[in-house]
Amino acid sequence: MKPIRIALTKGRLEKDTTWLFEQMGLDCTELLQKGRKLILSIPNAGLEVVLAKAADVITYIENGVCDLGVVGKDTIMEYGGSFFEVMDLGFGRCRFALAGKKGVDFYAGYGEKTIATKYPNVSRVFFKGKGMDIRVVRIEGSVELAPLLGLADGIVDIVETGTTLRENGLEVIEDVAPISARVIVNTVSMKLRKAEIESLLHRMEQALDLENKGE
Repeated sequence: MKPIRIALTKGRLEKDTTWLFEQMGLDCTELLQKGRKLILSIPNAGLEVVLAKAADVITYIENGVCDLGVVGKDTIMEYGGSFFEVMDLGFGRCRFALAGKKGVDFYAGYGEKTIATKYPNVSRVFFKGKGMDIRVVRIEGSVELAPLLGLADGIVDIVETGTTLRENGLEVIEDVAPISARVIVNTVSMKLRKAEIESLLHRMEQALDLENKGE
């Protein structure tokens, strides 16, 4: 039988998921010594791991070339897609937040607000929920610059400690949504390989429960 293929978001979530696999007793030798390889084997579990950028994890799951994926809730909120979101792994915790210049009332006045962000869809949904029209400016680099340069009234970005905001004279105005690592599953795989996938998910849950009890 062919292995179950799981796509991991490169970087922090990849490392955290590898740690979880180790807690499950899986042989993570290839993952820990991967070099430049992007497709790796966990032989004692019938798993094949694909390392990819966050948005590509969703693409691989939607198109059925991977059965499961581990991706941040931020990517799911921004890109959406057709898949099952089945588990919150609890690691990679941070949050989406609206931030602006310290001491400035963001909501003052009646004019259209300009928001700088890497996450235009998340921003539009958030402000639509408030009944507000906004103009979105997409920024690929440091979004903190936009309000400092007068390009935007505020930013919507991922915040962990808030240190970068404070050091640049900005502050959180309002939290938008919590973020953490999630497991997503291809809709066809969930039907055709249901027992295998559910067994793997159960083992992941057990390992997380043991770790949480040990804290």
